[in-house]
Formats: sequence, C-alpha cells, structure tokens
Amino acid sequence: MRQLLLNISPDWRPALDNFVVGRNPELLSVLRHALAGGTSERCFFVWGETGSGKSHLLQACVRASLEMHQSAIYAQGSVPDSASVVAVDDVEQLDDAAQIRLFDLYNRMRESGAMLLVSGKESPLHLKLRDDLRTRLGWGLVYQLYGLSDEEKAEALAQHANSRGFELPPEVTQYLLRHGRRDLPSLMTALEALDEYSLRMHRAPSVPLLKEVLHYELGLSSGETGT
Repeated sequence: MRQLLLNISPDWRPALDNFVVGRNPELLSVLRHALAGGTSERCFFVWGETGSGKSHLLQACVRASLEMHQSAIYAQGSVPDSASVVAVDDVEQLDDAAQIRLFDLYNRMRESGAMLLVSGKESPLHLKLRDDLRTRLGWGLVYQLYGLSDEEKAEALAQHANSRGFELPPEVTQYLLRHGRRDLPSLMTALEALDEYSLRMHRAPSVPLLKEVLHYELGLSSGETGT
C-alpha cells in the first residue's frame, strides 16, 4: 500500500484561479492587474504566517506569466537572475550574500520595469535583513496575506472534490482538518491521494479510508490518526 500511495502524482498545481481568496480579494485583484500590465507598481511584498498561501500565490503569478509567454522565475530562499517576473519566497532565509544580490536585483528590476514579488513571514519593517534591503522592500506595495479559516478550507476542499467528480462527506473534511497538515497544498494533496486510493480500492471516500491514507502517506501512528 505504501508503494501505491507513493506513486500518486497529484495534478493540482498552484494557479491564480485555484487560489482561495478568503480575506485577500484586494491582493489577488492587484496582482492580476499588475500581471496584465495595468499598473506602474512593480514591486510587491507579501507576508503572512506559514501555511497562509504565500508560496501558492508567488508560484501562481510565475505560472500566469509563463502562460502569457513572459520570462518568469520562482525561487525559494535564494535569489535568481533577472526576468520579466521574479518571485523570491521566504526572504528571511537569505544569507548576507543573497541579501546583497536581492538588493541589486531590486534596483535592476525597478529600472527595467520588471515585476518583483517577495514574501516573508513578517512585514519588511520587522524582518532581520540588511537595513537597505528592508527599506527597498518597503517601498513597494506591502500586503499581509491572511490564512483561511477552517470553514474556508472546508469549502475549498469540497470545491476541489467536485472538480474531480466526487462528493466529499463532511465528516471526512472535518477529520482531515483535525488530523492532517493544515496548509492548503498539503490538504489538497491528501484529498487527491484519498480520491486516487478510493478509486483503486473501489471504496467510497470515508473516514476509515482517509485514516489509511494518512497513516501510509504521512506516516502517522494509530494514536495520531485517532484510530
């Protein structure tokens, strides 16, 4: 069974269309507008707690740019070369040398009119970075990304299940929210693993089936999964 689950390759990929907006409609609208070239603002800093959706949003912007045949690069905890759109995730992970590279990249992209997206766990004012870099990152538009409530996560899971052609029982959703990893990408991955496994085993999605998926996919003990 372990090999069966390891062979699952979820087809859910971060995109602007599957980003669950929650309390972030203005941020999503601003980024769509910027990607379409409808604003002169080209630097955006997005901050929020782990699991709030920062990586999803940055990867989705890069994907949207590539689909518009623009050069675009996503990097996590590192600084890539210039492109029409560059997304640097987890800026607090950058060492001193990388911070200097990001400072230089910011200046080059500002001069060229390219679009730079940076994310962190805190606002630029509170990040432990070089003063000159913190100042630059604060010059652009700064948005806090608010994580989803359990109700919004449940709605997102139900919608994704419907898009895959099955109905997700409420008790399965609640169990997953209580015992699975709580960030949305992990929840979606678990949902797709459940769907794939239920199809192969010819069993309808259920809490007992989800427990098997969580146990073999995530290595949770019986005590942790509530069995």
